[in-house]
Amino acid sequence: MLNRRSFVRGICGSLPLLAVRAAPVEPPVIWDVHTHLTSVPGATPEDRMAEIVRYLDRMGIERVMLSLGYPLEYDPSPARLREENDQVLRAIKSRPDRAYGFVYLNPNHLQASLDEFDRSVRDGPMVGVKLLAAKRCNAPELDPIAERAAAMKAPILQHEWLKTDGNEPGESTPYDLVELAGRHPGVNFICGHTGGNWELGIRAIRPARNVCAGLAGSNPTAGFVEMAVRELGAERIVYGSDAWGRSFASQLGKVMGAEIPESARRLILGGNLRRILTPILQAKGYRA
Repeated sequence: MLNRRSFVRGICGSLPLLAVRAAPVEPPVIWDVHTHLTSVPGATPEDRMAEIVRYLDRMGIERVMLSLGYPLEYDPSPARLREENDQVLRAIKSRPDRAYGFVYLNPNHLQASLDEFDRSVRDGPMVGVKLLAAKRCNAPELDPIAERAAAMKAPILQHEWLKTDGNEPGESTPYDLVELAGRHPGVNFICGHTGGNWELGIRAIRPARNVCAGLAGSNPTAGFVEMAVRELGAERIVYGSDAWGRSFASQLGKVMGAEIPESARRLILGGNLRRILTPILQAKGYRA
């Protein structure tokens, strides 16, 4: 028969277990692969970086991968390309604890782009490549850029869409990226928007094991992340916002609200990107 002493002893004996169960869970480490200086308020790159950090602090984001300057050009001349990269270099120099840089390249000016890669990544502080919409990424002009990235273990973040009314001239699709990735299996590619039409984009990149689905920029609809986890595996999904084109909050909502295991959520929010970047960060002496 259970008496009062036995009851109290049983309750007290369970207190340590209750304390363990009630221990707070560490929040996930969040790294955003897809952030731009473009459209951020501020007179200088340093001012704009300070504005970005205000929002990073509010949203609990540890680091962003920063690319593209202002005013943004989709087919920049070599001089303009250098100016935009200089703006990003200034921004990341002002807050090296919160941002890494991805160099903006234009395959329509191949030699200038290779020179920019060497200046900004090989000999500079940047850790990845950003390709926009000057030329579809399945073009042969992309091969020397991918080879340069492979040598440095630098990932390539590719802008692409599957627009209902048709892409712009030179604007890539996920199918184009799969072609490029097939020619360069040693490069980690990030499909920046997964087509926007993600049900098609996820299926398009599924065969390419060196292509990750980027979550940035599209509407924060339910089901995107769940389908990507189901079709690709959580290890092939990378969180990004496309801020300032989109907000950090709306894009984080895709991941925070997804019905997926917590282990998958942590990989998507930061674990996968940190793994992808670890070789180049270590080579440069940065914290991985």
